[in-house]
Amino acid sequence: MRTHSEITIHHLATELKISASTVSRALNDNKRISENTRRIVQQKALEMGYRPNVLAANLRSRRTRTIGVVVPRIDRHFFSSAISGIEDYAWTKGFNVIISQSNDLLVKEINCVQTLYNNRVDGLIISISMQTDQDKHLRLFSDNHIPILFFDRFCPTIESDRIVVDDFNSGYKITRHLMERGCRRIAHIAGPELLNIYKARKAGYIKALESEGIAVDDRYIEVSGLTNEEGKQAFARLMSLPNPPDGVFCGNDTTALVALEYCQEHNLKVPEEVALIGFSDEPFSAVITPSLSTVRQPGFEMGFLAAQKIIHRIQNSKSVIPFEEIVLPTQLIIRASSK
Repeated sequence: MRTHSEITIHHLATELKISASTVSRALNDNKRISENTRRIVQQKALEMGYRPNVLAANLRSRRTRTIGVVVPRIDRHFFSSAISGIEDYAWTKGFNVIISQSNDLLVKEINCVQTLYNNRVDGLIISISMQTDQDKHLRLFSDNHIPILFFDRFCPTIESDRIVVDDFNSGYKITRHLMERGCRRIAHIAGPELLNIYKARKAGYIKALESEGIAVDDRYIEVSGLTNEEGKQAFARLMSLPNPPDGVFCGNDTTALVALEYCQEHNLKVPEEVALIGFSDEPFSAVITPSLSTVRQPGFEMGFLAAQKIIHRIQNSKSVIPFEEIVLPTQLIIRASSK
């Protein structure tokens, strides 16, 4: 009975009566070894339960062929789509992906990033949390020349590649659409301006109002964490104004959904009395009643490009490659809530 706890190439060599170096080359598909020998060795390795010592190989190459990914919330359709894109491309290049979520909490994001750094990932793809107002944990990567790439939400103090959508024009298009359907008291439930995406969307909203000579009224702008509870509170405050809005641009679909629920609870007709538009095109937005107008982001494409770009940096670590910001367009989806 075999007493070894782990099968090695030496055990395979003994069984096959060939040298350990021949076994090693055969397992690595070295063309110096005949196809027949490679097939025999690989079959025997499978039969005996041989596992390559990836850790030892990684230590020799100083690479783990692993990418760390940190997103705010995995359960959001946009982020799950981006993860799918990252994994699809990484797999074609033989890279593994470790996924973490911050739940939009800075303290958890710091922990995720430090854990990935300690596990020696070759690069980090991250969309920062709503609370991220510091960069010390992210500099673990940038200061040690480990590629870091931001998508959607980025940290402006870290020099790196970024993949974002055109949030300014998205905010502008949403507000213009509401004006075109006759809305004049247009409100915006914004996310925290700490983040680039919400700052840009708000700027687009303001630009659209100004383009029609509509004065910006701060009473119609609510800044929120865009959670269910905060979104509902923000919408309730807007609708309690002496002249409540007749159109509301919500910072995400979650907020638009709770706004719609509020309208149903208070017998407000959508879109006749108040038109609603969300952001992100969550799957529920097309099936609720009334269906929700929203903005579709190219999540899968963003993730695919992110993986493509960071793996290129990893594989060309000795080359000087200028940092790049890639801006992708969005699509305004008009449904019943604003028709």
